[in-house]
Amino acid sequence: MTRKADRDQIRRQNRSIVLQALRRNGPTARIDLGKITRLSPATVTAITSDLLDQKLVVSVESEEPKSHQSRGRPRTLLRLNPGVAYTVCIRLSVNTIDLSLVDFAGTITANRRTSFDSASADTNTFPPALISAIQDFLTDSGVRIDQLQEIGVAAQGVVETETGLVAWSPAFSGRKVPIIAPLEQAFGADCYISNDTNMITEALHWSDPERYSGTFAVVMLDYGVGMGLYLDDHLFSGASGTAAEFGHANHIPGGALCRCGKEGCLEAYLSDYALVRSASQLPEDTDPATIEAGVSGLKKLIERADAGDENARRAFHQAGRVLGYGLARVIALIDPKRIVLTGAAMRAYTFMEKGVWEGLKDALVEDLRNNFTLDVMPWNEDFIRTGLVAQSMERLDKDFLGVQVKAPRQEAS
Repeated sequence: MTRKADRDQIRRQNRSIVLQALRRNGPTARIDLGKITRLSPATVTAITSDLLDQKLVVSVESEEPKSHQSRGRPRTLLRLNPGVAYTVCIRLSVNTIDLSLVDFAGTITANRRTSFDSASADTNTFPPALISAIQDFLTDSGVRIDQLQEIGVAAQGVVETETGLVAWSPAFSGRKVPIIAPLEQAFGADCYISNDTNMITEALHWSDPERYSGTFAVVMLDYGVGMGLYLDDHLFSGASGTAAEFGHANHIPGGALCRCGKEGCLEAYLSDYALVRSASQLPEDTDPATIEAGVSGLKKLIERADAGDENARRAFHQAGRVLGYGLARVIALIDPKRIVLTGAAMRAYTFMEKGVWEGLKDALVEDLRNNFTLDVMPWNEDFIRTGLVAQSMERLDKDFLGVQVKAPRQEAS
C-alpha cells in the first residue's frame, strides 16, 4: 500500500469514528469529541471542518443554562444533519415485507409492514412487488429518490451477498430470486443484502461492543434456523455470502425431511415445524409444508409443554440435544468466546436446556466446553432492523461525501 493510500484509509477511518461518536452521543463540542474518540485536536478540527463543508454536520448553540458567573457566547456544538441522506432498511420474511426509513442521524423516521404471497413469489413476480412497495413508502414519507443513498435488505434463507440473489428461502416459491440488481436499476442507490441472522449479530455488536466483539456466534431458532458469525471483530459471510448456514448443515444423513428438500439438516430437528412434527409423533418424512407450525404452532406447543404435556416436553428436550451437537461443531471449529441463542423458540429454553448441555457434553471434551459463554436472549423483532441500520450507517460513514464544495483537508495525524 502506498503512503497516500495509507493516509486516505486512516482519514476515512477517523472520519467514521467522528461520525459514529456524533451518532451515539448527539450534539457534541469539538473538545468533547476529542475526548470521546481519542483523536488529536488538530485531527478533530480537520475532520469536522470537512464534514461541515459537506453538509453532513451542522453547528448548533448549546442549550445548557448559563450560570451567574458564565460570560461570553454559548458553546458551539456539532450534530449530524439528519436530512442530508436517507436509507431504506427492509426485512423479507414469509408473506411479509417490513420497511424502515432511516435518516443520516440513524433515526428511524417511518415504518411500514406490507404483505405478499410467499406461495407464488418467484423471480418474475417478487422484484416488481418489492420495488412498488418501496416507491409507495418513499412517496408517503415525503422522501425523493435522489435523497435515497442506500437500500439494505435482510432475508430469511440462503442469501448470496455477492450476487444479490436469495438462493433459497421459505419466503419464496422460486429459487435464485434477484433482489439487488432490480433495486439498483429502479432507484439508482447502493443496495446490499444479507442473511437476517447476520443482522442480529451486527445489532448485538452495535448495541454492546464490549460484550459482543472478537469472535462470537448467534443462533436463531424460529421459522427455520439461522446463524451469524463474528470472526476477529468482523461479520463473516464467506466467499459468496452464504457462510454460516447452520440450519442446513447435515445432522443425520438420510434423516428427517427438511423444508429445503434435503434430509437430515439441523433445521429438520430444530425449527418450528420440526418441533411440531416431533411432538405430534409424525413420521420424519412428513412434508413440512403440511405441518401447522409457524409462530402460532410454536406458541401452542410451548403452552402444551408448560401444561406438562410429555410429548411436547420430549420434543423440546430432543431438539436441545441436537442443538448441543450442532453447537459443539461450531465451538470446535472457531473457538467463540460467546454463543447467543435467540428466536421465538427461546421461550421454551427451560425445556431444552438440559438437552443442550447433554449434547455438548457428549460431543466436546471438557476443556473445549469451558472456553465459551452461552447467552440465552429473548427474541426481539427489532434485532434485525437495528443490525440493518447499524450496517447502513457504517457504510455511509466511510463512503458518503455529502455536498463536497472543496477538496478535503490534510488532517494532522
